[in-house]
Order: sequence, then structure tokens, then C-alpha cells
Amino acid sequence: MIPEKLKWWQIAFQIKGSVIKSTYKRVIGFGFFGLIVSILYYFKLPVSQPILGSVIPSIVLGLLLVFRTNTAYERFWEGRKCWGSIVNTVRNLARQIWVSTQEESPVDRDQKIAALYLLVAFAVATKLHLRGETVNKELEELMQTSKYIKLKMMNNPPLEVAFWIDDYLQKQHDRNCMNSYQLIAMRELLNQLVDNLGACERILKTPIPLAYTIHLKQLLLLYCLLLPFQIVDSLGWWTGLIVALISFTLFGIEAIGLEIENPFGYDINDLPLDAICNTMKRNIDDLISLSPSTRSHTEKV
Repeated sequence: MIPEKLKWWQIAFQIKGSVIKSTYKRVIGFGFFGLIVSILYYFKLPVSQPILGSVIPSIVLGLLLVFRTNTAYERFWEGRKCWGSIVNTVRNLARQIWVSTQEESPVDRDQKIAALYLLVAFAVATKLHLRGETVNKELEELMQTSKYIKLKMMNNPPLEVAFWIDDYLQKQHDRNCMNSYQLIAMRELLNQLVDNLGACERILKTPIPLAYTIHLKQLLLLYCLLLPFQIVDSLGWWTGLIVALISFTLFGIEAIGLEIENPFGYDINDLPLDAICNTMKRNIDDLISLSPSTRSHTEKV
């Protein structure tokens, strides 16, 4: 175990997952610009203009950055809640299918297992859909070959998987393997899965308004360009370093917002969708290993 104090310092200087890579060029550029202003000030040129500090009040820029970051985090957190709901709904629906659906023959058990894996396939298909990826072999092992081939031609694979699950539930009801109340309860859970899919699509397809993004970037550039002229009289040769530190803070906050506003990708700061889907797969495997006490074909023999 890493001591808590050592772990704190390790995280503080960690490069992976930070915004250093996406901001260091701008930070160095503005630091160099601050150094140039210091040199001009050294040669007695009239570059010191403290009054420029009133052009863009720091509190205004700070509020804009906070609003930008909070908006991005709301999108991230809403995406996490949607996937948490998908996990819980898959578990509940799988449990109800496994326990409540009666088995009249060995084929029924195989179909029931196939339906449970379609629940995992829904989650995997949703993950791929949100990432803009095509149907791949990750889904092939979760369904029949015929379904996999058909799924590759669909524009919205998760909806097709939801249709197959619903079709299975209706068939079991028609065969009197589940009653109407059970069918209604399971369909409500299936509707929750589709609702969460729609919520994730809304996050993905509703970006931060472009005008706001452009305006914030313009204000950041203007603020960092004017900053050396405000502080050179007080800091002298330290101007470049201080400008670099302040620009790192400001551009870093903006970069964090950009990093988390779309939480469905592969970045270290995105949601761990692969791990979430693998967890659901293990949950279904564990569930299948259990034997429900309901009436089945084995009890009739």
C-alpha cells in the first residue's frame, strides 16, 4: 500500500489523465510572451499598463469558466447515472426472466439463457453506438449468428436488441410461461433501458453551444495577452513565469470541461464503459449458474 502522503504527491505530479498535454503549448507560448514584455520593460519601453486589468475583470472570466466546467460535469454525471440505471435494470430484468419464466422443455432454458445474454448485448451495443463504432465481435459472442448478421445492418443496434428481448417476453406470455402482470413488469424494465439509451444519445448529440465556446476562448486569449502588461511593473523578470502559471490555471479549467463533456469515449477521464459491460456479463454468468425453484421441465420428469 502506498502511504497516503506519498500517494497525494504522486497524484499531484501525475501526467496521465491530466490536462498538461493539451495545454502546455499555450502555457509556454504565453510565458514566452510575458518574457518579451519583461524585456521591453527592461529597455524602458512604455509597456506597463495596469489599467488594462479593468478590460476583462477576473471575476467575470472566473464565472464563465466555472459555468463551463459545471455544465460539462453535469453531462458527465448524468451519463454516469444513466449507465448506473442500465446496470441495475439489466440485473432486475435478468433476475425476473430467470426466476419467473417457466421452462417446459430443455429448449426453453437455452432460449432463456440467450435472452439474458441479449441484455448484456443491449449494454454493449449501446456502448458501441455512443462511441460511433460499428457492430463487432464483442457482440457476436452474445447472440446467435443470424441475429449478429442482421444487427450489423441496423442504424440503431440497441433498439433492435431491445426489440428481440421484447419479442421473447411476448412469446413466453403467449405460451403461458409467464402471466400478464409479469409481462407488464418486465416491459417496464425494458422501457427503462430504452429511456436510458435515449438520455445518453441526448448527451452525445447536444454539445455545448458553439457561440459560448468561441466567446470563452476569445476572452481567455485576450485576458492572457493583456495580463503581462498589467503585472510587468510589479514583477519585472518574473512576469513570464507568473503569466505561464495563470494561463495554465485558466486553460486547464477550460480543458477539463472539454475532457468530460462527452463521457462515452476512451479517455482516462471518460466513463469506464468497458468495465461496466464486463461487470454485467459476469453478473449474468453468475445468475445462470443458479437454479430457480420455479416449475421447470426437470421437475415434471
